Amino acid sequence: MLTALAALSARFRSATRTTAPDSAAGEEGPLAPDVGAGSTRTQLRRRRQGRKHLLAVGAVLTIGAVIGTGFGVQSVMANAAEQTKHEAALSAAASAQAAALRLQVTQARIHVTLATAFATRTAEAVANDGTVAIAAAAGKTDATVLAASVTELSKTTQISTTTATAATALIPDRVMQLAARTEAATASVRAATAEVDRVAGEQAAAAAAAAQAAAAAAEAAAQAAADEKAAAAPSRPAAPTDPSGAQAIARDLMLSQYGWGDDEFGCLVSLWNKESGWNVNAYNSSSGAAGIPQALPGSKMASAGADWQTNPATQITWGLGYIAGRYGTPCGAWDHSVSNGWY
Repeated sequence: MLTALAALSARFRSATRTTAPDSAAGEEGPLAPDVGAGSTRTQLRRRRQGRKHLLAVGAVLTIGAVIGTGFGVQSVMANAAEQTKHEAALSAAASAQAAALRLQVTQARIHVTLATAFATRTAEAVANDGTVAIAAAAGKTDATVLAASVTELSKTTQISTTTATAATALIPDRVMQLAARTEAATASVRAATAEVDRVAGEQAAAAAAAAQAAAAAAEAAAQAAADEKAAAAPSRPAAPTDPSGAQAIARDLMLSQYGWGDDEFGCLVSLWNKESGWNVNAYNSSSGAAGIPQALPGSKMASAGADWQTNPATQITWGLGYIAGRYGTPCGAWDHSVSNGWY
């Protein structure tokens, strides 16, 4: 449209240059038409009307050119505004994409940090558990594989997460793999240790049962021997209901000094009846034994008192001391006397 208007405007300017302007009252100018050579007034009027038409057309063309130019400027401005909006949208999209990428990087770093911390805690717990299992397995089962796994796991957890690069980004996965392997080795060692403990426990229980059975058998044999000996030994004598003077002295002394009762008193009465008949002056000329207890020699009784030869209490005191020191009780002395003929 602008091109057509420009062409019409050029034609108008060319026409105005070849046609003189209308003169007032028939005045002639340099470009005035020749009206003298046969020109009529009608022709002159037609020429003036033609010039007016061209002027009107030129005005219209000029206005159209101005209006067209306005429309073109508006179109350029609209295109520029649309381009600005498009560029702004692209910039906003790029900014959003960059922000999303930064967020993803931050989240990835946080994930790696958390995963590394979790893997480290897990590895420490598994390593400690494995160390306990190794200590429990000492001397019982082979824990070499577990010890190597625990050592490797401990070294892996010492890697600093602050120096981690893309090459070491899988450290948490590596730690968790080692932890799983160490857990399996720990379970294996514990199972082997438990089996050793079970067998040892069964063996210890069997040994204890055997020892208990042997002890019971020995006790039963000892009891049987004691019963047999008791059956073979003479029956213990009963204490007299009315002891003699010397016997009464002996009963009082043995009770006060040794706590022996009537059961032991009966054995003592029978023992010294056999030895001396409770005679303070008894003397065995073949052996030299003397007194109620038949001390050999009789002078031994002097340790109980200077009147040992005549005082029954002195002789009885010495005799009770001898029995207590040698046989423990009067019945013990009586049993020996019955078996051997002397005490």
